[in-house]
Amino acid sequence: MSDVDYAAVLTAIRPGSEWTLNGDTYEGLTWLSDSPKPTKKTLDDAWPAVRYELAVAAVQKARLVRYRAESDPLFFEAQRGEAGVTIADWEAKVAQIKADLPMPTED
Repeated sequence: MSDVDYAAVLTAIRPGSEWTLNGDTYEGLTWLSDSPKPTKKTLDDAWPAVRYELAVAAVQKARLVRYRAESDPLFFEAQRGEAGVTIADWEAKVAQIKADLPMPTED
């Protein structure tokens, strides 16, 4: 089994192209678009950047869920002047979420 997600790579580097993928290997790729079929090397070479972008998107999504549930309420409570809640509380919660869900590093 290949560690390259060919469907993700094709979606990222050839948006709008038509193709099918039988299994998870390059050999299962049937190219349906009029443009030339990308080579295995082209797709393999694009994988690290696509994998990184997917990882960043996953962290951003996870952070958004936590911001909405944990930090946004603090922000609005501080804005309304509710007792015991400050902007510093909100900033600390945002920092904690970022620490809990760090951005990936590029390989």
